[in-house]
Amino acid sequence: MIQIVDRRLNGKNKSAVNRRKFIHRFRSQIKKAVADAINERGVKDLDKGEKVSIPARDTAEPFFHHGGQEGYRERVHPGNKEFQQGDRIARPEGGKGRGNDASNTGEGQDEFVFELTREEFLNFFFEDLELPNLVKTRLATLTETKKVRAGHTSAGIPSNINVIRSLRNALGRRIALRAPYNESLMEAEKQLEDLLQNHDDTDPAVIRLRKEIEQLKEKMAGIPFIDTFDLRYDNRIDRPKPTTQAVMFCIMDVSGSMGPEEKDIAKRFFMLLYLFLTKTYEKIQVVFISHHTEAQEVDEDTFFYSRETGGTVVSSALNLLSSIIEERFPISEWNIYAAQASDGDNWDDDSIVCTKILNEKIMPHMQYYAYIEITEDRHQNLWHEYLTIKEHWDNFAMQRIEALTDIYPVFRKLFEKKNV
Repeated sequence: MIQIVDRRLNGKNKSAVNRRKFIHRFRSQIKKAVADAINERGVKDLDKGEKVSIPARDTAEPFFHHGGQEGYRERVHPGNKEFQQGDRIARPEGGKGRGNDASNTGEGQDEFVFELTREEFLNFFFEDLELPNLVKTRLATLTETKKVRAGHTSAGIPSNINVIRSLRNALGRRIALRAPYNESLMEAEKQLEDLLQNHDDTDPAVIRLRKEIEQLKEKMAGIPFIDTFDLRYDNRIDRPKPTTQAVMFCIMDVSGSMGPEEKDIAKRFFMLLYLFLTKTYEKIQVVFISHHTEAQEVDEDTFFYSRETGGTVVSSALNLLSSIIEERFPISEWNIYAAQASDGDNWDDDSIVCTKILNEKIMPHMQYYAYIEITEDRHQNLWHEYLTIKEHWDNFAMQRIEALTDIYPVFRKLFEKKNV
C-alpha cells in the first residue's frame, strides 16, 4: 500500500481555490458593488480594494431532504378544471410582500461581507474593456522574441534538467536491463530450493547454484541508478513576440469655467483611464496635457493635483497634441489614442479652429478619439462643433457626464470590447 504524505507548508492563501469559486458564483453581485464603489471614492483611493456586501438570501445553499406526507406541497390533481401544470397565477390585489421590517420579535441574518483585494477589484472593474481599433505595427521589422517551451532534448545545461522526465527514463532503463537477469535469478532460486530438499549445503550443485545467484545479483546491482543517457533537458526556443506600441493622450480643461466638481469628475475619469491602461497593456505610453488659454505637457502629479486655472482656448491643446505626435510618435509605428475632458465652454471662433485642426491634423492619425463633456445643463458650443467631426469619422466618440454616477457607465461605453 502506497502512502503519500504532503509536507508542503500551508500558505496564507490556502483557501484561494474556495475564494475563486465564491467570487465566480457571485460575480454579478460583486460587479455591481464595484461599480457603486467607484462613484464614492476619491482620486487617490480608486485603485484600492473594496468591501463587498451580499444579501444573506443570495448565499443560501441548496440542499436535499426527505419528502414526507407532512409539510406544504404544491400539486395539480386530476380533474382540476381551473389550472394546469406550469400556469402562472396572478398576484392577489392588495397583497403585501414579505419584508424585513423592524419589530420586537423574530430574527434574521446580516448581509455577508468580504473584502476584494486591489487586483480582484481592478479585474472586475476593467473586465470586457479594451482600446478600440488596436492594431499591431512594425511586424515586418519585429525583433523582440520570447522563450517558449518546445519539448525536451538530450543535451543542455544543468539548470534546465527536467528531473521528473530524467528519473522516468532511468526507471524504464533499469527495468529493461534487469529483466533478463531477474528471470534467470528466479529460475536459479527455484532450482536451489528444490535441490536443498534432497542435498545439503556442501553438495557441488548447491555451491554452483549459489555462486550463480550471487553473480546475477551483482550484475543487477551494477546497473547504474541514473546514466547520462537518461538525462532530459527542457528545450526552449525563441519565438517572435508581437509588439503593439500605443500612446494615449489625456487632455483636460483646467480653465476657470471648470468648477471644482467638474474638475473632480474629469480627474476621476482620467484616473480610471490611467489605471485601465497601465494594468491591461504592457507597452503603452501616457501623455498628459492640461490647458486653459495655453496648453502644456505635464507629469502625472501635476495633471491630477494642480490647481492652475485661467481662460479657455481649446485649440492650444489640440495644436500641442499635433506637434507631439509629429515629433515623437510616427504614425507608422504607433497606435495613437486621445481622450479629452471639458465642460464644452470655449470661445466661439476657437471652436471652429478646433474642428479644423481635428479634421486636418489629428483624426487621420488617430485610432480612437473620445470627447467627454462634463455639464449638468445643455450642451455647450464645443459639443455642437464636434458633432460635425463625429459625422465624418467613425473613430470619434462623444459622451456626456452630468454627475459622479455617470462616470462608470460612460467609461465602459467608450472602451467596451467590441465582438468581431
